Amino acid sequence: MSFRTTPSVDYVEDVSPGSGALPPRAWYAASDARSLSLNGSWRFRLSATAGAEDDSFAEEGHDAGNWAEVTVPGHWVLQGDGAFGSPIYTNHLYPFPVDPPYVPTENPTGDHLRVFDLPSDWPSDGGAVLRFDGVESCARVWLNGTELGEFKGSRLAHEFAVGELLKPGGNVLAVRVHQWSAGSYLEDQDQWWLPGIFRDVTLLHRPSGGAGDFFVHASYDHTTGEGTLRVDSDVDGRVTVPALDIDVATGEPVTVAVQPWTAETPKLYDGVLVTDGERVPLRIGFRTVVLEDGLIKVNGKAVLFKGVNRHEWHPEHGRALDLETMREDVLLMKRHNLNAVRTSHYPPHPAFLDLCDEYGLWVIDECDLETHGFTEQDWRDNPVDDDRWTPALLDRAARMVERDKNHPSIVFWSLGNEAGTGRGLTAMAEWIHGRDPERLVHYEGDWNCRDTDVYSRMYAFHDEVEKIGQQLDGGTLRRRELPFIQCEYAHAMGNGPGGLADYQELFEKYERLQGAFVWEWIDHGVRHAELGYAYGGDFGEELHDGNFVCDGLVFPDRTPSPGLIEYKKVIEPVRIEGDGANGIVHVTNKQDFADLSALAFEWSCQVDGETVESGSLAVPVLAPGESAEVKLPEPPVDGRGGERQWTVRALLADDTTWAAKGHVVAWGQFAAGARPLPSIPATDRPVRDGGRITLGPAGFDARTGALLTIGGVEVGATPRLDVWRAPTDNDDGAEWQTDTRYGTLWRTLGLHRMRHRLVSVEAGDDALTVRTRVAPAAREVGLDTVYRWTSDGERLRLTVSVTPQGDWTVPLPRLGVRFGLAEADRVEWFGGGPGEAYPDTGKASMVGRWQSTVDGLQTPYVRPQENGARADVRWVELGGLRIEGDPEFWFTARRWTTEQLDAARHRTDLTAGDTVWVNLDHGQHGIGSQSCGPGPLPQYFLKAEPAEFSFVFSTTR
Repeated sequence: MSFRTTPSVDYVEDVSPGSGALPPRAWYAASDARSLSLNGSWRFRLSATAGAEDDSFAEEGHDAGNWAEVTVPGHWVLQGDGAFGSPIYTNHLYPFPVDPPYVPTENPTGDHLRVFDLPSDWPSDGGAVLRFDGVESCARVWLNGTELGEFKGSRLAHEFAVGELLKPGGNVLAVRVHQWSAGSYLEDQDQWWLPGIFRDVTLLHRPSGGAGDFFVHASYDHTTGEGTLRVDSDVDGRVTVPALDIDVATGEPVTVAVQPWTAETPKLYDGVLVTDGERVPLRIGFRTVVLEDGLIKVNGKAVLFKGVNRHEWHPEHGRALDLETMREDVLLMKRHNLNAVRTSHYPPHPAFLDLCDEYGLWVIDECDLETHGFTEQDWRDNPVDDDRWTPALLDRAARMVERDKNHPSIVFWSLGNEAGTGRGLTAMAEWIHGRDPERLVHYEGDWNCRDTDVYSRMYAFHDEVEKIGQQLDGGTLRRRELPFIQCEYAHAMGNGPGGLADYQELFEKYERLQGAFVWEWIDHGVRHAELGYAYGGDFGEELHDGNFVCDGLVFPDRTPSPGLIEYKKVIEPVRIEGDGANGIVHVTNKQDFADLSALAFEWSCQVDGETVESGSLAVPVLAPGESAEVKLPEPPVDGRGGERQWTVRALLADDTTWAAKGHVVAWGQFAAGARPLPSIPATDRPVRDGGRITLGPAGFDARTGALLTIGGVEVGATPRLDVWRAPTDNDDGAEWQTDTRYGTLWRTLGLHRMRHRLVSVEAGDDALTVRTRVAPAAREVGLDTVYRWTSDGERLRLTVSVTPQGDWTVPLPRLGVRFGLAEADRVEWFGGGPGEAYPDTGKASMVGRWQSTVDGLQTPYVRPQENGARADVRWVELGGLRIEGDPEFWFTARRWTTEQLDAARHRTDLTAGDTVWVNLDHGQHGIGSQSCGPGPLPQYFLKAEPAEFSFVFSTTR
């Protein structure tokens, strides 16, 4: 065997998909044929360029004893403590010159070696294939010194025939992986660039007469309740489904009564494909997907997608996910009422699709294609409009469809993402429509819907979505006749997204609007010893997009964010509304297929946030779309005269595969009476003694009017007007949204550096009045602010009156007072909770009595920003004080100032101080999702206008 000493690397920049790989076929996890996992520890050598080393490492007997080791599946840049390079994050910019199909000479190349023995009982007959499930971005493969071929298409399966090359022991598998290749131009997918063999490597015995490719067709006729099964197979055999008494030849259709598969009722039938040499387990779901009456229908019914975009991610292993991590994703989705996933922007590990089949999620399976970086040159030289690249595009489409075609959960094939338009996309759509007419085709970039079966958009604002729902959006006739989805909306970056409930109201109002997919599932933070979680720029990248990679509904460790809790509430499958005064509950089944037989309902009655009585509630088994009014019991007798509320919950009646009995699916809460507002007579008068003024339990600085103490509680910093919040990612907005990026506008106006000018301190007969003007330097606008303190001898009331002066052209971030306490840890409050809420993110905030530590109030966004506000607070107790609001208010408490929070770039930048800083806010500006989508709706703006609000302080010690 001879080897080149000057290796050719032309294949790296070849636009073809590669050579030597077998045609794609259906993927299945196991059969009775033998397999051998080659995952584990591999020898590894890193070179700086593609041609730095010759091919001799692939020769049998090559000494790799001094090589390093890496784990496969894995990315080499996430191993070796930085010795193998670093991750790179860009949203759409290519991190190399745009000169297709060429890539830089500086092309990190990893040579991988694995020596393995066959098991002693490995069959001697038949053949074998070597399967790679994912390698980024280009791989060249040898076995026992023989070159098998090379391939591109990082997130697609590739198989090689190797049966004649195997020997009982000492098999040498050599894989050369290049970080950059021509294929990289097709994989610009808003994620970390992470080279390596990141999915499984498996040796599969292929027995004589074993199964080849097969296609399970399992349709459902909703008018008869019957399913028709036909399994087309390259190798003749028989298909059995014991539960349905099916035993037929491949290619032969059979029709029987079945229970259909839906995301709500994911019924799977176990079957077996039997050929002369192999038995392949099948999991069959009967369902029919059609475009009918301008709607996406499954089994005869229009569906409403309540979805999420999902990148594959693990904070330590990148895109190398194990089965349990994938299962955790699916379980979290189901427990938070999601019913759909778009596999952005590539086919996922096939085991994830197995889980979607099993637990029930609609899937848009997306091809491994994005050329977003070409937008920088107005799409010039875009590969999808260049015929030279079409074979690679068709190969990617075929490898997705053939691998995944037997999953009932998949209802759409997506051509890819943000790749402009072009002839190559049309060729892909035509091939997919021809190969699988039983599913629909999606591509967001096709606004005229020439190639697609749905009108899909990203981040359309609420008003445009409503026009689309009303069919007033214009466009081609074909487009106007198609259903609409938002394949991306509600950008879940940092604090947010806001406006979810407003979108959902539109989706449920207009039939044409068939739902949406939040961007995205998980923050792609990389676990970092010093920073906690790293994001773009933390590895010294020349080009990067910062924390734009952290835009998920779950944090990197998969802890649900407030955004996911909010989304769960907004998309509840049961709507529970009520008339508390008359004891009536209105229940609506919002599901598309399932009735309410799986749920139990319970009621509880609260007085001042504490449950005084509870019980079960008899709700009829409502069919999808049906509603019923249910009478609540007589309210319990309670002599406290406090605020009364009813809470009704829908719970799982029994254990399911995805959650335990008692899991809360939906809830509603409604008042049974008005809240009694705090009221204290102004009976005490201010008394001056030298430099101090005493009013009831409080002491003030006589010169400045600053509050010093309340009872025995020391106030570290007096309450004074505060309008600044550490801007959220959504406040700061996306760089292309120049006119309405409120974080920038607020800084330009100077709201982060307000000055407080003392006008007067007036000790009257019944009040201490402090007048100030609060304004930013260099600006004429200001806020005339009056603090009026009164007391009944035991309690202290602060009334704040704010009058804007000048031409305020922007809303305020917040409006309230901030003060400091020298000592505070435990917090208890009556109001919204348990988590944070803002004006347009508060549907999941349940009124009750809640407890926390100050540290527990913080929301751990990867990039620190405004967080942790509790809404609709009636009273809060902390640091020895009880504070009641008139009206309800927001409160936050943290061990650092807003300015310190604003300056931090990672949570490790925040250091707890000696003072707990408390904000009591009369108003907060909305959140929106302007980090990529729309800002807050106008009704959530905090306008600079006259306001008055009060707080009553007393001690708890």
